Amino acid sequence: MPDDDAWEPSPRRPDRADGADGSTGRVYRGWYVVAGSFVGAFVVFGLSYAFGVFLGPMQRELGLSRSSVSFVFSLQTVVIYVAAAALGVLADRFGVRRFLLVGAVALAIGGAWTSRAAGYAELLVAYGIVTAIGLGSIYVVSYATVPRWFERRRGLATGLATAGLGIGMVATAPTASTLVGAVGWRTAILVLVGGAALLVALVTPLFADDPASTGVDPGSEFYGNVPDPDPPDWATYRRDVTAVATSRTFLLVFAGWVFVFGTLYVVLVHVVPHADDVGLGERTGALALAIVGVATATARIGVGGLAGRVGRIRTFVGCSLGMGATTMVLPLVDSAAGLYAFAIVFGVAYGGNGALLSPLTADLFGTANANAIFGLVSLSFAVSGLIAPWAAGLTYDLAGTYTPAFVGAGVAGVVGAGLIAIAGQDA
Repeated sequence: MPDDDAWEPSPRRPDRADGADGSTGRVYRGWYVVAGSFVGAFVVFGLSYAFGVFLGPMQRELGLSRSSVSFVFSLQTVVIYVAAAALGVLADRFGVRRFLLVGAVALAIGGAWTSRAAGYAELLVAYGIVTAIGLGSIYVVSYATVPRWFERRRGLATGLATAGLGIGMVATAPTASTLVGAVGWRTAILVLVGGAALLVALVTPLFADDPASTGVDPGSEFYGNVPDPDPPDWATYRRDVTAVATSRTFLLVFAGWVFVFGTLYVVLVHVVPHADDVGLGERTGALALAIVGVATATARIGVGGLAGRVGRIRTFVGCSLGMGATTMVLPLVDSAAGLYAFAIVFGVAYGGNGALLSPLTADLFGTANANAIFGLVSLSFAVSGLIAPWAAGLTYDLAGTYTPAFVGAGVAGVVGAGLIAIAGQDA
């Protein structure tokens, strides 16, 4: 156990020796990490955000309430982010490749178990915990490794890597819907999760910890010296992070993200059954999720210019207001064209937020200990994911309609946008 005076991680052995010029052939080694991270984001969010496709079939076969099945997604979301926070420290100590393989194995076991779950308790453990641990391990490696390889082109590299989220939504939800219709939800989950685990295993060799620990010369990628991969002494690290995490600005941002992204989780889990309830069919709802993914991926590319002109905080607040407002009007949508229009607007707003998450935290809290601060504020996603889908499902069970849930989530999103605006004024 580390003491209060120093925290010395055990040295990491290079994954493999690359050339002194920092490339494999003519390509900088970091771009291979970007490619692997794109696949990781594709897998994590493609699988997680497609859960709404399985909600109805699971509910009908297992005889559960909608709120009960929604809680499976809530539990999974919490476990993903809590596991990511814990596993990130271990990945730093033992190397990212090992934890990608741990994630792939946990994902495969969880998917196989879910496909044979006989009751609610098994579903919670298999999909809500075991599968989520696998996704959390893949998530933290895919999102935290790319910045270690880039400084001059960090924005481009992280943008390309995280675009896997939107593409995952585009590909996975319609595929899941087609598979459910053809072979049932159990076989569909087995095929999707098993294929995702295999995909992660195949791209694992693309990853490496960072230039310093692998003996790679990054050339002109870094403005100064390549950052030392070892963390600062434990006492200083803990004191600095604690000071930020207990500040008024941090608490405002944390609460704001809880409210803003509550709209996201309500839409992701419940838009497919809502589409079925209003007579549009589950496949129409799944296609709407795919459209959200396309719009999200596109917005992540284009939002940088807008944010540069009007300010990142203002852009983030505007996107948050857009998410809240569109969610409030969702109960009025009763046609496929209307649902697809909603998906475009909501996806653009969500994509704008997603592109600005880490730059926003850097603007508000500085770049020192940026990974730790971003990890802590990202626990707000766990709170949103735990409460919002379950609360929307419970509201549906009590009222027989999604109208109160969608309106309430939209209002919460608007409140969250206001909290972020106040945080920006405080900074």
